[in-house]
Amino acid sequence: MTGKPEKIERALISVSDKSGVAELARELAGQGVELVSTGGTAELLRKEGLKVEDVSGITGFPEMMDGRLKTLHPKVHGGLLAIRGNEDHARAQAEHAIRNIDLLVVNLYPFAQTVASGADFEACIENIDIGGPAMIRAAAKNHAGVAVVVDPLDYKKLLADMGTHGGATSPEFRRELAARAYARTAAYDAAIATWFAEQLDQQTPDTRVFAGRLSQTLRYGENPHQWAAFYTGGEARPGVATARQVQGKELSYNNLNDTDAAYELVSEFDPGESAAVAIIKHANPCGVATASSLAEAYALALRCDPTSAFGGIVALNGTLDAPCAKAISQIFTEVIIAPDADDEALALLAKKKNLRVLLAGALPDAGAGGVTLKMLSGGFLLQARDNGRVSTLELKTVTKRAPDKQELADLKFAFTVAKHVKSNAIVYAKDGASAGIGAGQMSRIDSARIAAWKAGDAAKAAGLGEPLTRGSVVASDAFFPFADGLLAAVEAGATAVIQPGGSLRDDEVIAAADEAGIAMVFTGMRHFRH
Repeated sequence: MTGKPEKIERALISVSDKSGVAELARELAGQGVELVSTGGTAELLRKEGLKVEDVSGITGFPEMMDGRLKTLHPKVHGGLLAIRGNEDHARAQAEHAIRNIDLLVVNLYPFAQTVASGADFEACIENIDIGGPAMIRAAAKNHAGVAVVVDPLDYKKLLADMGTHGGATSPEFRRELAARAYARTAAYDAAIATWFAEQLDQQTPDTRVFAGRLSQTLRYGENPHQWAAFYTGGEARPGVATARQVQGKELSYNNLNDTDAAYELVSEFDPGESAAVAIIKHANPCGVATASSLAEAYALALRCDPTSAFGGIVALNGTLDAPCAKAISQIFTEVIIAPDADDEALALLAKKKNLRVLLAGALPDAGAGGVTLKMLSGGFLLQARDNGRVSTLELKTVTKRAPDKQELADLKFAFTVAKHVKSNAIVYAKDGASAGIGAGQMSRIDSARIAAWKAGDAAKAAGLGEPLTRGSVVASDAFFPFADGLLAAVEAGATAVIQPGGSLRDDEVIAAADEAGIAMVFTGMRHFRH
């Protein structure tokens, strides 16, 4: 294997995405490179006035079987795989009239786009490229002598490298291109394998493959000593990955993680029913509220825990308007994410140069399927997204007293928020707003006490005479294993409880609720979040 640059004399170009290919081919032809091509690419280049040899003229076989067979031939693959300077390979080339192909420019049939369009099974199958990946892998293996380009974004880099090396490409650049080529074919095959598993309704296929495309190299990870990057891929879902950043500094690892948590939470609330705002800190909500306007919802969410909200993430379920933007700008906020924003709101926020503003275009469907992934040493855990929603559950009243209409509405709200709080989770709520949140504790009673304690501090900050939890309802993400957690909530002022149920001591907990005169409903569904 030699690393000496060799001048590109012959290029095979066959692309599905034809953006920029005519300009590239023209530049190559201007440097005396022979052009070989197939089908629609050859037709396009000829219309551009370029001289192009058909692959069929090299192989001696016409394109056939609706284009399935055109490049799978020794005169193509031999030209890509022949090791330059190898005498045995040279003799075989001479014997069988196989000429070198020094540059391969290929991108693949749009399989993922075809699937995303809702095309039928047969159409998806026809968009599985065979010859393209085979050529890409061959050229990438032989990158010591062949350059392979699989992305139109690399056309300018190719021409620049050739310009630097007198019409050749450098060994370093060819190796970089080869790495990208193998990543491309791996991602392509991953998409096909995932689609096939879905067609067969296989939730847990024997082999599971994921692929992503680099969106951003981050300054660091959760901590400054950790490197990090943001990759996009997988299911199409409105949110951080698809959002347009209209202002502010580059997003950090923690910004991205927390913003995703905030937007997923706020998407639980239908904007057609109420405005909703969620304030997130360290991936946990510190305040969530619904109201008739975003500004009102923000004020109520902020009231729940104004201390933690400082430097937090704010997510909205509707178009950010000027009154809400003005309210948010009163304290230091890291990120705002919303489906959209009006011009007046953006003009107000533009004064906060470091504030990141993301517009996602739409809300994700909180009830949709999909998967989540958690890495472990030597493997990963895969599970279905938690798309359980209290609105679809049949709630079971288990106490003597049933919740009244307002309590029931608040119970549903609180349980929805608890779904997005790290376990053990306790959420107090009143009038469509969180009143206290306890997150991530090792015991449920501690979460109940911390939430009540924070509610008391919030009441003092708001100049209220009693804690926000007085007259509230409370939600628990999983069952109360003992009555002590429920009694702590009663002590805080809760009048109704929503929890999954299912403890061996449910009868004890129900009896304690009846003795306290509060209402309690079981959901039959828990929402652990670790």
